[in-house]
Amino acid sequence: MVHLKNSGYLPHDASVLLKKADDLTGDLDALVRDTRVSEKYLEFDVSVAKEHLDLLVEKLAPLGNLDHARHLVEEKIEKDEALDNAVFYFNNERFWECHEVLESVWKATYEGEKDLVQGIILVAAAFVHYQKDENDICLSIMKRAMEKLVNSTGKYHDIDIDAFKKKVADMIKTGIIRIFTI
Repeated sequence: MVHLKNSGYLPHDASVLLKKADDLTGDLDALVRDTRVSEKYLEFDVSVAKEHLDLLVEKLAPLGNLDHARHLVEEKIEKDEALDNAVFYFNNERFWECHEVLESVWKATYEGEKDLVQGIILVAAAFVHYQKDENDICLSIMKRAMEKLVNSTGKYHDIDIDAFKKKVADMIKTGIIRIFTI
């Protein structure tokens, strides 16, 4: 995954950015699979050999300067660290990474906690679609998230679940999507 600094692009630019990235890297043995636009980053899912990563970043430079790149793999980390990472990713609009790190937490939970974590995962997934200018899909996934969160209240690892649910419910009700922090 490559994160470039965003210099003014909006989610509705995601498909154009994906096409531009594909054009810029067309002569490389690389694949740019997806693009998401946050306030801070242009996020590209790429497949490229490690030895070609610098060249790929150089080719993408007309779209933005590199903030960071990382190889995404399922990590085995302790639950508290995973949740801290998830909050960091969520609050930095890195929703795909938030979703991925919470998957490992979800796999190790049971009953009510499993639904709670899945609800948070679904909200992160919804925001991934928002970043791709897929607002109808975003709102649909948020509705599914609320079904998972219906019995959850209070705090969960410093996340105010009541405030979280209210923000999601407000977006569903108004149809206006607003990124928030947890």
